[in-house]
Amino acid sequence: MSYLSCVLRAVTPPHLLPPWRSPRPFSSAMGPTTRKSVPYQKTLKEEGSGSREPCQPPPASAEVVVIGGGSLGCQTTYHLAKLGVTSVVLLERDRLTSGTTWHTAGLLWQLRPSDVEVELLAHTRDVVSRELPAETGLDSGWVENGGLFIASNRQRLDEYKRLMSLGKVYGVESYVLTPSQTKDLYPLMNTDDLYGTLYVPKDGTMDPAGTCSTLARAAAARGATIIENCPVTSIQVRTDDFGVKRVHAVQTAHGTIRTPCVVNCAGVWAPALGRLAGVHVPLVAMHHAYVVTERIEGIQNMPNVRDHDASVYLRLQGDALSVGGYESNPIFWEEVSEKFAFGLFDLDWDVFMQHIEGAINRVPVLEQTGIKSTVCGPESFTADHKPLMGEAPEVRGFFLGCGFNSAGMMLGGGCGRELAHWIIHGRPEKDMFGYDIRQRFPHSLTNNNLWIRERSHESYAKNYSVVFPHDEPLAGRNVRKDPLHEELLQQGCVFQERHGWERPGWFSPRGAAPV
Repeated sequence: MSYLSCVLRAVTPPHLLPPWRSPRPFSSAMGPTTRKSVPYQKTLKEEGSGSREPCQPPPASAEVVVIGGGSLGCQTTYHLAKLGVTSVVLLERDRLTSGTTWHTAGLLWQLRPSDVEVELLAHTRDVVSRELPAETGLDSGWVENGGLFIASNRQRLDEYKRLMSLGKVYGVESYVLTPSQTKDLYPLMNTDDLYGTLYVPKDGTMDPAGTCSTLARAAAARGATIIENCPVTSIQVRTDDFGVKRVHAVQTAHGTIRTPCVVNCAGVWAPALGRLAGVHVPLVAMHHAYVVTERIEGIQNMPNVRDHDASVYLRLQGDALSVGGYESNPIFWEEVSEKFAFGLFDLDWDVFMQHIEGAINRVPVLEQTGIKSTVCGPESFTADHKPLMGEAPEVRGFFLGCGFNSAGMMLGGGCGRELAHWIIHGRPEKDMFGYDIRQRFPHSLTNNNLWIRERSHESYAKNYSVVFPHDEPLAGRNVRKDPLHEELLQQGCVFQERHGWERPGWFSPRGAAPV
């Protein structure tokens, strides 16, 4: 039976799910959860014995094997097939989106401080809003309600003006609004403490389940093979005549696939998958949460809001809001479970409460609005808050597409296309130097778990911070120092960190300046 006829049947709406098919809580106590739509509600061979078998056996060989059926796995598979690689297999240990993608907020903001990221975001938007509906005739779940960035100080407003200038170069429509104009656009917003806002009318929201299921249909129609319920158990690596390690095959619970190329899109499970091939994947898993409010009168059709200084976002969800953000004291997922699928954690209100306070300050009506549900799931984060992409230095043919810092949906289309181009042509089409795993971390740091943890924590907490020139991280410092370090420090040297080394940057006339 073909993949299309096997698993891509009509999707059951989430409100019609029987209790045994609703999202499973991972924590010990059943907390309130959101009914998020899941792209595949039924696995065909579950009935009867209770076993969960793939709908078809893995092929004997493939040009590329993509592991992980989330946003990046589906996007990479789709773009590989679109570029002519028909012998591509996507393996998912459970069901598509079951790891971290299914619970993501799905926000897409078109403007970022990096010109490359603006281009990547533009492609994602083009894929979900134009390409997929045209190819499949299906609605991917794209909602274009606009985006609003909040500036409550002069430095933040200056940053938004720079973003608007960057947007003009790439054709992104945006406007800097005064507080009174912002009030006209968003009547429920408190604008008393605002310097201004940046409004991007064509920002919007993606539906994770709708997007990934549509990508899967489009990829399968172009010849890709997508197999769910097929966990990977081993990756065979062989050393060639020149002493270079190369990918040889992927072993699954249901068969072995010979392949010269593996793409690790396993999200928070990427480090475990990397270890099967002897590859270090420097990311950590953290709890990331949002809450969904009760109905709010007058909120319909309002733009999504990002208040960077309060470290909070407000996502329109019908006639309600989803409230989330990046707290300064995130919770690490210490023991990443291999059996985790469509699960959630209990929300720690002591950690999350700062987002509620910021949201109430920005939209005061929230103080009288109830919380309908909470969503707290795992996300993967990296030391420099950039995705891990490209071919791993340890093993040829082992590519990374993971560690997206809760931005896998909005960067997925652009990064999926670049990763596909990387695999086929040996290099990406755009300047992906800042994402390339080979250029960013020396081997001494990729296997230094304490450094990865501390630096990722700081990157998470500073996600919404203004990016100033010459900004240096504070976490994970003093890993490697040269013999003159203490002498230079006493002379007032302010050090910079590069690849774990403390490097002299400049001298302060005020004397010693330790980190």
